[in-house]
Amino acid sequence: MTEQRTAIVTGGARGIGAAISKRLASDGYAVAVVDLREEDTTSTVDEIVASGGRAIGIGADDADAIAVASAVARTAAELGAPTILVNNAGILRDNLLFKMTDDDWDAVMGVHLRGAFLMSREVQKHQVEAKWGRVVNLSSTSALGNRGQANYSAAKAGLQGLTKTLAIELGPFGVTANAIAPGFIDSDMLRATATRMGITFETFLEGAAKEIPVRRVGQPEDVAAMASFFCSSEAGFVSGQVVYVSGGPKA
Repeated sequence: MTEQRTAIVTGGARGIGAAISKRLASDGYAVAVVDLREEDTTSTVDEIVASGGRAIGIGADDADAIAVASAVARTAAELGAPTILVNNAGILRDNLLFKMTDDDWDAVMGVHLRGAFLMSREVQKHQVEAKWGRVVNLSSTSALGNRGQANYSAAKAGLQGLTKTLAIELGPFGVTANAIAPGFIDSDMLRATATRMGITFETFLEGAAKEIPVRRVGQPEDVAAMASFFCSSEAGFVSGQVVYVSGGPKA
């Protein structure tokens, strides 16, 4: 029997991250569910374990280099050396440019871009040693530009550049790097947006669905399915790509 591979999923406590964590566990990987607070990972971890999988929850700020090193070391010690990394952790600090504060900018860049860099740098040590690995970065259709999201759009576009560079640098070691750019996905992040707009979440979803060619909003599982493929052995000749999971050809 081949040795079980281990995955790290950041922002894995809820939404897209939780869906990816559960999907990778069902694919047969051991999963470290990383989020800012360890207690928030409990439900995802418990569901994986109840289904017969192996998982642990880890609390860590992925923008903190020491916390990242500790999280990766704990994963290796408790589950085995991680060779799959899904950089999903993210926050929103939306505002128009003239209202956006320095902290709004720095916080979003820290979690999305610095976090993905730190995690990738730490995990690549195990990937290079194993001569096999997968990195999946969560970008967004907002990478193409979105009103009120100068910070988020820049970070998500930056992740695409990081992904392509990782593909070039890590490719000789059997490591692929790809990005998923979700469109409108039913998630807690969008619930907050609907609240800020002063409309019900149901009305928000209905309006969005009308603008999507497949006439529905995305679900976290739609993104998890793409992540599952990118993490598979079958995807070994696919690297440096950005796939828009958005229900149509336009973001």
